[in-house]
Amino acid sequence: MSELTRPIAEEARNGHRPRVVIVGGGFAGIHAARGLANLPVDVTVVDRRNHHLFQPLLYQVALAVLSPADIAQPIRSILRRQANAQVLMDEVVELDVAQRRVRLGSGAQLDYDYLVLATGATHSYFGHNDWEPYAPGLKTVEDAIEIRRRVLLAFELAERHMVEHGWHPPLNFVVIGGGATGVELAGAVSDIAQLYMRHDFRHIDPTKSRVLLIEGSPRVLGAYPPDLSAQAEATLHRLGVEVRTSTHVTVVGPGWVEAGGERIEAVVTLWAAGVQASPLGQMLGCPLDRRGCVVVDDRLNPPGVPEVFVLGDLAHLEQDGRQIPGVAQPAMQMGDHIARILAADLAGQPRPAFRYFDKGDMATIGRMAAVAKVEWPFKAHLTGMPAWLTWIVIHIFFLIGFRNRFSVFWNWVWTYFTFTRGARLITGDQHLPGWNHLEIQVDESDRGR
Repeated sequence: MSELTRPIAEEARNGHRPRVVIVGGGFAGIHAARGLANLPVDVTVVDRRNHHLFQPLLYQVALAVLSPADIAQPIRSILRRQANAQVLMDEVVELDVAQRRVRLGSGAQLDYDYLVLATGATHSYFGHNDWEPYAPGLKTVEDAIEIRRRVLLAFELAERHMVEHGWHPPLNFVVIGGGATGVELAGAVSDIAQLYMRHDFRHIDPTKSRVLLIEGSPRVLGAYPPDLSAQAEATLHRLGVEVRTSTHVTVVGPGWVEAGGERIEAVVTLWAAGVQASPLGQMLGCPLDRRGCVVVDDRLNPPGVPEVFVLGDLAHLEQDGRQIPGVAQPAMQMGDHIARILAADLAGQPRPAFRYFDKGDMATIGRMAAVAKVEWPFKAHLTGMPAWLTWIVIHIFFLIGFRNRFSVFWNWVWTYFTFTRGARLITGDQHLPGWNHLEIQVDESDRGR
């Protein structure tokens, strides 16, 4: 029994309810909170947004398949029946580990017996943060709405310019990064141009749009087995996506990208090349890896801080000589494991070690195409329609709330049979970074004069 566990177990026997503060309402945070529902603890969930986001489907909001409400649900709604939980919409600005206290942006302070940090990750531009205005990433609902605005607005501006001038800048869409998010974005942009927008305009031909996927490593989906990576690239080629591997982006500007020594005009540039951990981990004063993730042991604790747990994308945990990936599956399992650890503490028993159970990985590549590495309940590599159907079933299953599952399934069925998209709303201003630059770059031959 550790020095922390003994007094907590004794206090629990005397009727004291340990205070658990969970920072972050993502997969890890929600699973941790729900897992504690039947333990004699008081739970406070703190998040600067009021909703839990099903992030694996965020790209479908960005490309107008789903609306934000389909993949997001208020944290209060998720925990409303949990009597031992409360929710605060606030932001953590300071951690006092010595005093076991959290200070919030509102000025409030929360004392804790246990602190769970699960604030995830954000975009990394590898030291080029000035690229962000020209190449938005995809981590939040706000990011998705901005990407949707830019992609849809590109077609609208081209149509308007064609009517006014008889020509329009080339519709080049550049996606930087060939991981799962980049592959999904590239395939979805191609789908929009080739299938869903082709009959909507009178003066431009969306099918002549050009989609480029740029990846610095030798293959896309580098974390997947080589056969699935090759299949993904072949599928992208069939969709008309130009895939450039072993190509590094050196400059991103308004309306253009420089990659592999070539300047590429881009009406929309999207970033899917890198992530870095939430800055909250730095407040602990514990060892971090190069991405800012907190190094934790198999009890999910940073060194020497047994009352603090770090989960999900914010945690760097090694298992069998490899780092556990920062995706939804391990985050959910880590969240579930917190309840086992606290139950052991309250009973005065040794804490069980966490072990990640890999069920596989999957990524969609446009309409009715996907790749999947399945590890459970059977081992298989799936591609095409079987992988796509597996992807649909799994993602609907993990959506929180019956209404969300029904809404997502119905939208997919409607899109599949009608080739229409029900969330094609443009909000915000009607300007694209670099549009004026693209107008100037079009030479006389492109103008048809």
